[in-house]
Amino acid sequence: MPLELDIALSHLLRRRRQTAISVLGVALGVGFFIGIASMMQGFQRYFIEKVIDVQPHIIVKDEFRAPALQPALLAYGEGAVEVFGLKPRDEVRGIRGGRAILASLREMPGLRVAPTHTAQALLRYGVKDVSVTVNGIEPALERRVTNLEKALIRGALDDLYTAGNGVILGIGVAQKAGVTVGDTLSVISPQGVVLKMKVVGIFSSGIVSMDNFEAYVLLKKAQILHNQPNVINRIRIRLDDIEQAETFARRLESRFGYRTESWQEASRNVLGIFVIQNGIMYSTVGAILIVACFGIFNVISTVVFEKARDIAILKSMGFAEADIRRVFIIEGLIAGLVGSVFGWLLGYAIVEFLASLRFPIEGFVRGEGFFLYRTSWHYAIGAAVATASAVFAAWLPARRAARLNPVDIVRGL
Repeated sequence: MPLELDIALSHLLRRRRQTAISVLGVALGVGFFIGIASMMQGFQRYFIEKVIDVQPHIIVKDEFRAPALQPALLAYGEGAVEVFGLKPRDEVRGIRGGRAILASLREMPGLRVAPTHTAQALLRYGVKDVSVTVNGIEPALERRVTNLEKALIRGALDDLYTAGNGVILGIGVAQKAGVTVGDTLSVISPQGVVLKMKVVGIFSSGIVSMDNFEAYVLLKKAQILHNQPNVINRIRIRLDDIEQAETFARRLESRFGYRTESWQEASRNVLGIFVIQNGIMYSTVGAILIVACFGIFNVISTVVFEKARDIAILKSMGFAEADIRRVFIIEGLIAGLVGSVFGWLLGYAIVEFLASLRFPIEGFVRGEGFFLYRTSWHYAIGAAVATASAVFAAWLPARRAARLNPVDIVRGL
């Protein structure tokens, strides 16, 4: 065993209680970091998987981010000009040149597109009326941009083709209307068009806002229902790399002019909450590690004070300042590594305990229990930060020990 390591171990073992408290502080920091990180990132990944991945990554809408400038403002933009009292133009909604835009998008690599017609309608079954958003889709293209087909609990996406006027309802819509697969109901559009439609499928995405308010029909049926033949008002896009959605959406909006929303923009409020969650997590764990480092600093500072004469003897025997410094840094390294190992065990126990908890959730998403993300990276990051903090805490008193003058120590100065 190297001499520096032997001396470091003897110092730590002689102060077992203080050393145990310091190691326990490190273990708590590492353990809680693993548990909290697993819980926080588990929910964030669940959100992306369930809420984002079930929907398209980018949506091109038949609207503009800002109204077009009036001729007076264009001509006298720098002048004292005010335009007021403008009324919206009475024009057919929809994406102009939608088919040409679709053809252009299909030529781009790394993405899949699908046209959609989306509008509000009223479902009537007996005396019950349910307001829904009717999405007109092409099933062959829809399954390439969303996970609607995977969310079906009854029926199939292609059943929209087999029925004369088929409709797929969210499970919440079906429960509110009191219908099931095979029932026929009336769908009434704001334009006054009424279609008799047969329920051919029910889906449960786990997203309450979709399950309670969404319905899907063939694209042609939606256009007929809202008296807008050959009109599409949404283009839905799915990317191979979802992290590129924000950048790609800005490119499409600057090219085609229509408002283009990425999943990051649509979920900005929730993503902001994730930033706050991560800040709370790192602050909490950081505070625990700081307290643990103060414990290590206190132990090694006490050892330096008590072992001043031993340090003087070591230096008189030929130990250099770097050797003395190395002894105490090794003590901090040992405390950090041992604490990290116990922290791994504690973190694993916390994660498994959280995984065993079960409770019903009814709100934005449905589920049971905590959504946990298990990865070795949490263990590696926790140990690395804890060990680095412990070494730094040991380095401060180690510098003082290395600078001690053996002659002054022996003289008692």
